[in-house]
Amino acid sequence: MTVYGTRPEAIKCAPLVKAIEASDDLDGVVVVTGQHREMLDQVNALFEITPDHDLDVMSHGQTLAQIFSRVLDGLDPILAAERPDAVVVQGDTTTSTAAALAAFYRQIPVVHLEAGLRSGDLASPFPEEGNRKITSQIAALHLAPTETSRDNLLREGVADGDIVVTGNTVIDALYATVGKQVEFSDPGLEELAAQQAPMLLVTTHRRENWGEPMAGIGRAVATIARRFPDLTIVLPAHHNPLVRDALLTALEGISNVVVTGPLPYGEFTRLLSLACLVLSDSGGVQEEAPSVGTPVLLMRENTERPEGLTTGVVHLVGTDETQIVEEVARFLADWPRRRAAVGDIANPFGDGLASSRALAALESRYARQQHVAP
Repeated sequence: MTVYGTRPEAIKCAPLVKAIEASDDLDGVVVVTGQHREMLDQVNALFEITPDHDLDVMSHGQTLAQIFSRVLDGLDPILAAERPDAVVVQGDTTTSTAAALAAFYRQIPVVHLEAGLRSGDLASPFPEEGNRKITSQIAALHLAPTETSRDNLLREGVADGDIVVTGNTVIDALYATVGKQVEFSDPGLEELAAQQAPMLLVTTHRRENWGEPMAGIGRAVATIARRFPDLTIVLPAHHNPLVRDALLTALEGISNVVVTGPLPYGEFTRLLSLACLVLSDSGGVQEEAPSVGTPVLLMRENTERPEGLTTGVVHLVGTDETQIVEEVARFLADWPRRRAAVGDIANPFGDGLASSRALAALESRYARQQHVAP
């Protein structure tokens, strides 16, 4: 059973779900929680996944505690009915930790996809760092994306035999999607793509950046837009009103800033490949952008994905608005060379074969079991 609820989880679970579907030795059951709704459904449609169960926990203004309790309560009877041999959860969301705990309470082994990421700071990213560490304590099989993640788990006492380094399945999803060359539903973005002019892609939603840091990011983007009038800035704004209200106020009326809603994944990956630079606080973007040769300036104080920093495909710039403007300006002064340099670096997060390695690990551990049908 694979359980996921947010758009990032759906993207990273999709390649493994499809691999399980094609397996002769495993049968899959897909459960979505609906922690994200519209964005989750778009990804399932893109990868042609029809969930077997949908908890539909999404409600306006929901708290982390409400999401957690709804997932825990809603998943338990499904686990009792399906009796899976293992439950796969992905990453660091409220859905993943609640689903892992629900499986643990039923004494069902937990498989943690994208295991072992650590920033070393429980407050950043919040609540993701805590979610990851909690899930690691109860997981039976840890599918780590990198050797660094594996080393983190070993230091915490996880047995070497319970860790498999797979790469990150987001790269599998990216390669599958970029190859489809999805058209933009917004004619303005299609026109922008045809112009092949320099474009800065901005994504921001991180919980620890809510409030004044988010407002500062908005002001920094506005300053960049005015300083570089020939640059087009595309900002797919998160639906969360706490993000939009803080971020967009400073950007009203600036002609070279294009604000959209969250883009379907196929459109987003195409936009990512067209950008000369990404300014982001996202986790997944750090992993995806290097595969299409796009550098990332990361608006965070730390990262649980240090591989991007050490290889030079990601640079930390923090959330100070002056620092953001200066770093973007420094990059834009020499962007063709700097983007080309990133394109020459192999993506440290994966090679597009992570789902195959993850499937092999699942088959090795669980395919020989005699499943007791419910």
